[in-house]
Amino acid sequence: MLLPTEKELRMVLARFADARIRHDVRPTGRTSQDLEDATYTLCVMTATRTADEALAAADALLERLCAARQEGTQADEALAA
Repeated sequence: MLLPTEKELRMVLARFADARIRHDVRPTGRTSQDLEDATYTLCVMTATRTADEALAAADALLERLCAARQEGTQADEALAA
């Protein structure tokens, strides 16, 4: 599985959150479609089948990406010293 970048994942999560809020506040056919599209994209990106699974997988993936970035920063600092 190809892993998304942190930036890509955060953009899709923001799109999902925006679609979810707009649909919850004023549900229309358009907001329903936007939410469905955002959910589908998030599920594909995280290799899951439901929004709840996708959100949990996205959280775990972000933790891994942030930890890897921290390790890279610490390695760079050690090389600079």
